[in-house]
Amino acid sequence: MLELYLGGARSGKSRLAEQRICDANRQRIYLATATAGDPEMAARISHHQQQREADDWRTVEAPEELSGAIRQYASPQTAILVDCLTLWLSNWLAKEDDERWMQVKGQFLHTLTTAPGHIVLVSNEVGQGIVPMGSLTRRFVDEAGRLHQDIAAIANRVVFVTAGLEQVLKN
Repeated sequence: MLELYLGGARSGKSRLAEQRICDANRQRIYLATATAGDPEMAARISHHQQQREADDWRTVEAPEELSGAIRQYASPQTAILVDCLTLWLSNWLAKEDDERWMQVKGQFLHTLTTAPGHIVLVSNEVGQGIVPMGSLTRRFVDEAGRLHQDIAAIANRVVFVTAGLEQVLKN
């Protein structure tokens, strides 16, 4: 089962996705894509970690090698939460290697179609605002939109979250 949770910053998407994993009644794996580059991001990471401590999660840091982590941990007995895809995308776009990014993205999509178990992906919807002025920011918005479309096409369930409320787009 593959699910995609999309929403804006602080929309409640991570909380709802985490609950979905908890409801799956399987071993819980959290694939974290964030890196603590500054104190504010470190605080965000700490907040998410504290929320999961009581719920028996295994956390795996995967800021770049997401496909490998999914292949390693996905099984019929696991429920994997990936939080979040836009941070993972940022990590790859910062490398400024378009050819490598396209290979990594293709590998990731293939991994999602073949991985066993329950996988829930969380990502920020960033394409609903104005077109950014900077070329890197425009590329990020474009690549995030393409990634979301590709995942939505193969996902069993897609949910958009606003103000902590789910709107199921595909089920």
